[in-house]
Amino acid sequence: MRDYFLRRFLLIPPTLLGVTIIVFAITRLVPGGPLERAIMESQAMSTDGGSASAGQSMAISDEQLKALEEYYGFDKPVLQSYVEWLGKVVTGDLGMSYRYNEPVWDVISARFPVSLYYGIVTLIITYAVCIPLGILKAIRHRTFVDTISSVLIFIGYAIPGYALGSLLILLFAVRLDWFPMGGFVSYDFRDLTAAGKAIDIVSHSVLPLICYLVGSFALVTLLLKNHLMDNLASDYIRTAIAKGVSFRKAVTGHAMRNSLIPIATTFGQNITLLVGGSFLIESIFDIDGFGLLGLSSILDRDYPVVMGTVLLASLLLLIGNIISDILVALVDPRIRFT
Repeated sequence: MRDYFLRRFLLIPPTLLGVTIIVFAITRLVPGGPLERAIMESQAMSTDGGSASAGQSMAISDEQLKALEEYYGFDKPVLQSYVEWLGKVVTGDLGMSYRYNEPVWDVISARFPVSLYYGIVTLIITYAVCIPLGILKAIRHRTFVDTISSVLIFIGYAIPGYALGSLLILLFAVRLDWFPMGGFVSYDFRDLTAAGKAIDIVSHSVLPLICYLVGSFALVTLLLKNHLMDNLASDYIRTAIAKGVSFRKAVTGHAMRNSLIPIATTFGQNITLLVGGSFLIESIFDIDGFGLLGLSSILDRDYPVVMGTVLLASLLLLIGNIISDILVALVDPRIRFT
């Protein structure tokens, strides 16, 4: 098993290499990049300043064009530019943001705590609620509790998080004024006491967390319920009960462990929630997180930030898959990776 995980870790660098090569090439080929935008802004400024007469060419000079290409790194072939970017990444330099004029790592790290907070809280609440609920639904199958919970779960799953967010803001923030309309903290957050800061963060987190949770509740709950019901109907459970094992012990000691295997398989993939989040939910609630940063960098053609977010998200996804394999091996000792 040690050799298996060692091979998995050794596959991370070439996988990241392939992903970043593709994304880097796309950023150089798509139209409307930072170079084109700079040219358009220069032409617009010349027009507004009245320096160009009607019918006169609005193209910038060759020297200005070369200076812009050199500034944005478009004066070299794609492969050479990528190798230079990769060399900087190895040393911990992700480049400079075109939009913020700051190091990419500073731009990302400034938003990392916000996404980390929502990601960790979402994972904790999801598994803390869905695992007991899945067990209850499997044991009480086709009862009133199972029916009502299924209806509520599917209603939440059918409503997109961003659409639910708009409704929650309209009802609880605008009309009832129970929660803030958006943001991660209030403007006077630094002036509050420690207890006031905690209350302020919680009040700003309630509505976004509801939007984050509605989609994941259905997946985890029903996944555990269905696998637990299959295991409860298996021969080894009937044999255990026939030998005098109580039903509760048969569920918790035998069926439950096998039912956690698919949960463990998908757990590592959810690690991307720690930084990824949802750019739509973050846009609605004005949360300056990692997801919104990735979207805005694409729209603004801020390619250094795009590459930084892609690199970090890909790395976390690969590490998450390895964590999933480790959890599966811990849950089921019969599994041996070779």
